[in-house]
Formats: sequence, structure tokens, C-alpha cells
Amino acid sequence: MNSSPNTDCPLCQQDGGTVLWRNDKLRIVLAAEPGYPGFCRVIWQAHRAEMTDLPTEDRQYLMEVVFAVEQSLREIAQPNKINLASLGNVVAHLHWHVIPRYRDDRHFPNAIWGQSVRDNAGDHPVDIRQLADALSRHLSSR
Repeated sequence: MNSSPNTDCPLCQQDGGTVLWRNDKLRIVLAAEPGYPGFCRVIWQAHRAEMTDLPTEDRQYLMEVVFAVEQSLREIAQPNKINLASLGNVVAHLHWHVIPRYRDDRHFPNAIWGQSVRDNAGDHPVDIRQLADALSRHLSSR
């Protein structure tokens, strides 16, 4: 259970996207995922691999933030569905994916890492400033 930065870990060395909100425990970034506007990651600041590496209080806090991101995306992006995922198979640094999904995205109804079902996706722009403001509103007391 190592909490010091890992020199081999991209999420210890870089933000992992455009930072929308940050505190001493975690950061929320907008991921650069073409075709998936509003795709966010909630990244634990300290290098940890699994949820059970965190004390119970921190686990609960992390999930509250994941849910606040989901709520903010639902308000601003108005997707048909939100996918939540914590994989870490490639980057073993604790992070959650919060992904707005639309019936006309390239992979729907499959996972975005699965088989594409269409070549063209619908256009669903997300206003980054509105999303950051919504996050600040939902996280102001946390």
C-alpha cells in the first residue's frame, strides 16, 4: 500500500486530462477520449491500486465524488445513460471513469472499450465551463 508517487505511473506523473476540480485527496479530469464528450476520470491523488487500499472513510468520500460527477454530467450533458467503471488493468492507480453515453455513440449499447457498432457518432458537445461550475456546486461542501 504505497502512497508515494510512482515514477512509472502516468497518473502520478501527469494530471491525466484537463483538471476540472481538485483537492488534496483527488482530482476530476476531463479525459481526451474522442467521440466521448464529457468523459471524466476521478483520480485518487496518492498512488494506490485498489479501493480496499483506502480507509473506509476515504472510500466513502471517493464514491461521493464519483456520484457528484455523475450528477453533474446528467445535468449538463443530459446523456441517455452514465457508465461508471474502475478497471486499472493498464494503469494500476486508483481512478474511476464516469462516462456519459448516448444511444447514437459509436459503441452503444456496448462498453466503449468493446466492439464499435457504428462508424459515426451523434454530436453531443459538453460545455466544459458549465460542467466545472456544476462540479464546484455539488462538491462545495465536501
